[in-house]
Amino acid sequence: MNKILLHMCCGPCSCYTVKKLRADGIEPVGFFFNPNIHPYQEWRQRLKTAKEFAEKVSMEIHTVDHYGLRDFLTRVQKVVESIYGEDTIKFADGHHARCRICYAWRLYETAKFAAENHFEAWSSTLFYSIHQNHELMKSTAESIANKVGVEFYYEDFRVGWQEGIDISHELELYRQNYCGCIFSEEERFSKDIRKQRKKYFKSNDSNG
Repeated sequence: MNKILLHMCCGPCSCYTVKKLRADGIEPVGFFFNPNIHPYQEWRQRLKTAKEFAEKVSMEIHTVDHYGLRDFLTRVQKVVESIYGEDTIKFADGHHARCRICYAWRLYETAKFAAENHFEAWSSTLFYSIHQNHELMKSTAESIANKVGVEFYYEDFRVGWQEGIDISHELELYRQNYCGCIFSEEERFSKDIRKQRKKYFKSNDSNG
């Protein structure tokens, strides 16, 4: 395997991932598709940073330059409401139901692009993040690979978390401070949500 298509959730998350793949003799080709990112200026900044990173490390990159937040929100609303009928602030494993939708959409589009452009395999920098639901992403990616017919290249890149941060600082890349979607941005900065979450888990612990 000489080349793989690498979904890039952002520039900083690509730093260690690309370095590790190249060290293993694999040349990644970047693919930026992240319709979940909010607001528009944040999405533009992350797209710009992904391109900047690719240029600095001499990596080929393909980008979907369409802001897809409206489509993302429509998908989330339809699927989450049909399953839960309520907001997904109450979660047990540290991740929302909406994350599954987000993972599946981005990983599927990556696999689809890989198939259409004759790549032998594909992967994602999502597997570098210590903040994502790793096992859910892995099972989702494997299922998509079977359906699309292009191999999913799996590696747990989380071991290089700090090294990736260091590289991103060396390259002077923009670093975001929340996952990307409108919900994660609110949860990152909202005191009200933190209070609600604390109250919810405290109540569950006392009832358990």
